[in-house]
Amino acid sequence: MASSRLVAPELATIDIKGTTREAFLIRATLAAGATYGALSATPYITKALAQDGGGDVDILNFALTLEYLEAEFYTRAVAQVKGLSGDEMKLAKELRDNEDEHVDALAATVKKLGGTPAKKPSLDFGAAFANRTSFLKTANTLEDAGVSAYNGAGPLIKSVDVLAAAGSIVQIEARHAALIRLIRSKPPAPLAFDKPATMDAILAKIKPFIG
Repeated sequence: MASSRLVAPELATIDIKGTTREAFLIRATLAAGATYGALSATPYITKALAQDGGGDVDILNFALTLEYLEAEFYTRAVAQVKGLSGDEMKLAKELRDNEDEHVDALAATVKKLGGTPAKKPSLDFGAAFANRTSFLKTANTLEDAGVSAYNGAGPLIKSVDVLAAAGSIVQIEARHAALIRLIRSKPPAPLAFDKPATMDAILAKIKPFIG
């Protein structure tokens, strides 16, 4: 699909290698976000996880894979992006640390439930770190996609304790997105409610991205 037809082409450049179900879902989430906007992947995630029926461990491993992605994104950004102000670099490091803590917490929860934590996939962020503008734009859309993914998975979580933990993470992800938006001089909450694309439309659009 031509990048000119994508709402968020920066998400389409992120390459996640791996054949696990979690890697597949993250690839599809980014593809849907690139096509319709990062917050439009919610219905896709809900349907995909519901069809799997694997329970809370599978949902947590999906979230863990997403957190691997975000943690690695900020880790590389801190080392590679040039031209960030002191406050911007401080924020990037804080977001990196938040994502690392999310990874640790999710992996520990999966183990507590008797599961095996998903492995970290191989990641390629394309030109996301080429300059300040590219980094901030990618960070913005990536955080929005993360919020969408958690919102899509949340209704399927069975354990009240796991749902509470996921809710505490998605609140932080939303604050990340708002902070990045403010740095970019964008409204932190442009809509009172998300307006996702229809499931059929999303599935039709992301099909070319899924190998």
